[in-house]
Formats: sequence, C-alpha cells, structure tokens
Amino acid sequence: MARALIKLLSDIKISHTIFAMPFAVLGAFIAGAHEGAINWDVYGIQLILIVGCMFFARNVAMLANRIIDRHIDSENPRTKQRVIASGEVPVKIATAYLCMSALLFIILTGCFSFWGNTYPLILSVPVLLVLSTYPYLKRFTWFCHIYLGASLALSPVAAAIAIQPEALSHLPIWLLSLAVLCWVAGFDIIYALQDVECDIRDTLKSMPASLGVKPAMLISQILHCLSIAFLYGVSISDTQFEWLFQTAIILAAMVLIVEHLTVKKWGTTKIAFTFFTLNGIVSLVIGSAGIIDLLC
Repeated sequence: MARALIKLLSDIKISHTIFAMPFAVLGAFIAGAHEGAINWDVYGIQLILIVGCMFFARNVAMLANRIIDRHIDSENPRTKQRVIASGEVPVKIATAYLCMSALLFIILTGCFSFWGNTYPLILSVPVLLVLSTYPYLKRFTWFCHIYLGASLALSPVAAAIAIQPEALSHLPIWLLSLAVLCWVAGFDIIYALQDVECDIRDTLKSMPASLGVKPAMLISQILHCLSIAFLYGVSISDTQFEWLFQTAIILAAMVLIVEHLTVKKWGTTKIAFTFFTLNGIVSLVIGSAGIIDLLC
C-alpha cells in the first residue's frame, strides 16, 4: 500500500500543486488584509489548513482524472505508462486513496468551524464534485479547458471564504479568480497539443482536436492576454498593491510571451519547459510579489 501511494503521488506529480497554491495563498492574504491588520495567532493556523486543503483537493482531482481516463490513457503512447492505466496500481487501491484524500479534505474544511466559519465545510463536497468531473467534460465539449481553468480559479475564492467570507465583496478576489481561469485554460490548450491525433481518434473534444491547432492557439493567446488584464485590474482595485506586484505582472506577461513563442518555434518538443517551468514561474512570481506587497 505504501509503495502504491508513492507511485500514485509520483504519477500525479504532486509538485505541480505549485500552479494553484500561490494564488490560493494570495487570495487568503487579500481576504486577511481586507479588514485591516492580520491576526497572526489565528491566521497562521488557518493558512496551514488552506495549504492542506489544497494538497488533498488536488489529489482528489488528479486521481479522479487518472481513474476515469484509464482506458483512454492506456491507448495513448504518451500516457500508457501511467500507473493506473498500465495496471501497475489497481483501480481499487487508487480509489481508496481518492476517498481518503476526499475525507481528509472535508475534515480540514470542518476545522474552520472552530472560528465560527462553517462555509468551507458546507461547500467542501460541491467543490470536490467540481474538481472530479473535468474528465467527463472533454468527452462532450471543447469548453473543457475553460472548465479546468474555472476549477483552479476556485482556489483564491475558496481561500478567501475560509479566511473571511465577507471578503467576497472585495473586487480583487474575483479579478484574481478570473486571471487564474484564463491563465490555466490558456496553458491547458497548449498542453492538449500533444494529444491531437489521439483526441481525434478517441473523439475527445479538446480545442486543438475540435477547432484545429491554429484557432486553438489563437484562443490560448487571447486567454493569456485577458489573464494579464485581470491581474492588472487586481493591482489597481486594491491600493495595498504597489510597484512590486505591478512589476511581477509585467514579468508574467513576458514569460507568457516566451511560452507562446517557444510553442510556435518548437511545437510540443519543449512542453516540459513551456508547460511546467514557465507556468510555475508565473505562479510563483505573481503570488510571492502580491503577498509581499500586502505584508509591507
């Protein structure tokens, strides 16, 4: 069982939690700073709970994806070695770990009840359902990339609800969520370029397979432009954000330009660089700069 868990965590690339984690933490800081000075005696514990929730929620999402898509993955040369698709880890064991992660997520959301906030617990199951249903979307519509973006865009909103539900009236929270939606949807379209032939064969509705590569890449570029615009909206709608966060937005825009130029020149041959490295940089730069600005 321990070996199976290690294989599963390696297969779902737990390090990629970095994509959404900085935005969730930034959302928590925006909510925490909304009412004035942050009470670190309480906030420190809540922040640890949010990080734990992010970890287990992503486990649920990725394991559901691997389990639901195991037959499709087994027919794709790129994914057939995944531990569930190859049969290296039985579906029953993977499902058991999925249920365990879901239970731990619900337990952690319930901990916010100690501060009189029951919203995280009430919303925990609906959130898990949203995160787990992405694999079904790509069977019916090429809006699946937007749905995935919306799933990750829940992270700053959910973190804000956990810290201070009243902060949802604060515009920067929603602008940050929209920025995450467009950013994730844009790079998921790029990621789907690897599987165009298999998606067409299996009648999966990714944008590159349904609309063609060029139209899909144009949509990806538009989404990333919108993401930068929404981030700029965050910076001007909250006076606590100053030059550091605005500089980070400019840097993120430059990184996204490099990402699209790399895809244009080398296609999917450098997908590890364009998808993982560059997007990890965007997330860390924006999240870190925003948090530092708020703390200062």
